[in-house]
Amino acid sequence: MYYPSLFDSFFSPTRVIVVSEERLQAAEKKAKQEQIEAVDARINDLTAYKADLHKELNALDVRHGKDLDALDRQALTGECDV
Repeated sequence: MYYPSLFDSFFSPTRVIVVSEERLQAAEKKAKQEQIEAVDARINDLTAYKADLHKELNALDVRHGKDLDALDRQALTGECDV
């Protein structure tokens, strides 16, 4: 873009863009819809992550299956349950 002077190249005049009310509302509606879709996608991701954590937790419970306090007591007292 050609500016007539050095001053105009740094301080260009303000642009005024006229948008109809309908287009503005449509753009706002589209933006809100995209936000809703992004939130829904994040909720789905977090729900899947929560389910994975529950599976891991249940796998740990099945694998160890013993009362950890009892194991600590046995280790401290030297008892052995066989």
